[in-house]
Formats: sequence, structure tokens, C-alpha cells
Amino acid sequence: MTTLTRRNLFLGTAVVLAMAGTAQAQDYSFRFQSSDPAGNTNFMLQKEWAEMVSEKTDGQIAIEMLPVETIVAHSETLDAVAAGIIDGHFTDTSYASGKDPAFGLIANPVGAWSDPSQMFDFMENGGGKELMNEMLEPYGLHFIGATTPGLEAFVSKVPLDGVDDLEGLKLRAPEGMVQNVFAAAGAAPVNLPGSEVFTSLDKGVIDAADYNTFSTNAAQGLHDVAQHPVYPGFHSMPLIEVSMNKAKWDALPEELQAALEESVKEFAVYQSETVHERDMEAAEEARESGEITIHDWSDEERAKFRAIARSQWEKAAEASENSQKVYDTLTTYLVDKGLMAEE
Repeated sequence: MTTLTRRNLFLGTAVVLAMAGTAQAQDYSFRFQSSDPAGNTNFMLQKEWAEMVSEKTDGQIAIEMLPVETIVAHSETLDAVAAGIIDGHFTDTSYASGKDPAFGLIANPVGAWSDPSQMFDFMENGGGKELMNEMLEPYGLHFIGATTPGLEAFVSKVPLDGVDDLEGLKLRAPEGMVQNVFAAAGAAPVNLPGSEVFTSLDKGVIDAADYNTFSTNAAQGLHDVAQHPVYPGFHSMPLIEVSMNKAKWDALPEELQAALEESVKEFAVYQSETVHERDMEAAEEARESGEITIHDWSDEERAKFRAIARSQWEKAAEASENSQKVYDTLTTYLVDKGLMAEE
């Protein structure tokens, strides 16, 4: 099924709230700021979400999506939503880790997920959404739901078929949890801005890089200089939260609250599948080129990496009371689902 067909089905089967004709019907207008720039694929999809909300609520909720830094910096949206400067945000939860390290741990527990559906199930059925609201509501925000662009691929100049191949590997990775996990796996991570990844790979400064999704990596020419990508990726998948001012959430009728929650769940599938389709198309083109070798780690190797990551989650759990709650809830879910061995 194509993305366009799924989009049409979504709109055609949405549960429209037929309240506009009643005397008490009220319209709500909200401004949400994204952590993505205008023109970015994810931001364009988020604008579609705003349209979905309008159609799903028969026009009772109108959401204006604003690109990053339209009103405040990407790291300041939590405070801006709490203060009512903007009504909500569509943002990487890790940007709030300065408030509580637990936000960083739940935002990207490196190595935890092999597919977006796993994270969505954790958020919905494994205690994730309850944790998010427990952490956000004291700041004046309500967590509506989570999405993600999907599992990032991994860029490499050398063949990587499992954890043992990471030993001594010079790779670019962002500071914090990602670097810590790769270092624990035996790699030699370095901190480089995204703008220097291509040149550093081309000149041999690094052998690999944690960067972006397969299709984005391909579009930016990274596979021209690093012809052994790992796809699907095994490491990073960011949690993108959709939250809004709690007082404004509480003022909404229950039917509209339910519609917003449902819209985020459906959008999450739509976004991740859209990006996944683009990744698969790019991967097929790469295979057909005959110049690129794609490496897909086995479930066993992914489990090994997850076990290494767990040692770093344990350290991160010591950072705050909420961090420990995130660790306990996350590991319980992974063990229960057979994604990680019980210790």
C-alpha cells in the first residue's frame, strides 16, 4: 500500500466529531513549534498531522505548525509551552534532559529498539506514556503521544556484521549516551558536527558514523564514501513527543482529547512508514548499484549490543529518581517481550 493510499484511508476512516452544529460547539486554535526546520521531511509530515487533526475534529481544533526557532530555541520549548508562549511542541524529548536526565534516557535508550512498533507499544502498553506524564506534568505540560522518524541506519567504510566488528572502530557519535554505549562496545567514538561527517569519512579521519536514516544518508552522498551501511540500524531511534500546555489540555472536552490522542497514534504509524518506504527505496537503489554492500545484523548480534547498552542505562539510572523509574520500566518491558535476557 502506498503512502498516498494510506493517507487517503486515514482521512477517509477518521472518526469525525460531529459537534460543530451544536450551540455549545467551540473552536480551539493552537500553535505548536517543531524541533525540525521548514522544508525538512519530518516537518512537512508534521504539517500533515495538523491537517489530520482539523479533519478528525471537523475543524474544531486548528493547529499551526511552526518550524524550529520560530518563537524560541529548540531547547526552550518546554518552558515556552508551560508559560503559554506557544501551546504545544513536536520535539525530541532529549532536549529536556537539562531539566531531568530521565528525559534523555527515555528519549533514546541506545540499542533498545529494532523497530518503531516496539517503541510505540512500550509507550502505549508498557508504561511509557504514564512515565512521560509523570515527568512532564510538574512542568505544566501534558504528553499526548509519541512518534519517531524511525530507526537510524549506520554509515561505515568497513564491513560491520556484529558487535565484534566495532572493536577499535573510529566513529562519529554525539556526546552522551550514544558515545558511552559505543565506547563500552569497544569502539573509539569522536564528537564531530554533522557538517563534517562527509569530509571526515572521505579523508579517513573516521571509519563510520551515527548520522541519520538510510534515505537521508544516501541523499547526502554518504554512501559514496562509506559503502558498507548497516540497515536496518541497530542503535539509535529518537522519541519525538507531542505535548501541550496542561491547562489548555484540561480545558478541552474529552471527545477532543481522545481525538488528539488518536491522531498522534495514527500519525506515528504514518510517519514511520513513510520514512521506512523511502529508506527501502534508497536501499534497493543502493543494492542495484553494485557498489554498496548493506549489512543487516542478526537478532543475536542486536541482542548483544542491547546487553552492552544496558550497562550504560544502569549508570544513567543513577542520575535521578525519574531516571531509575525509566530504567526499571524499560528493562521490565524488554525482558517481558523477549528482547533482552533477564539478569
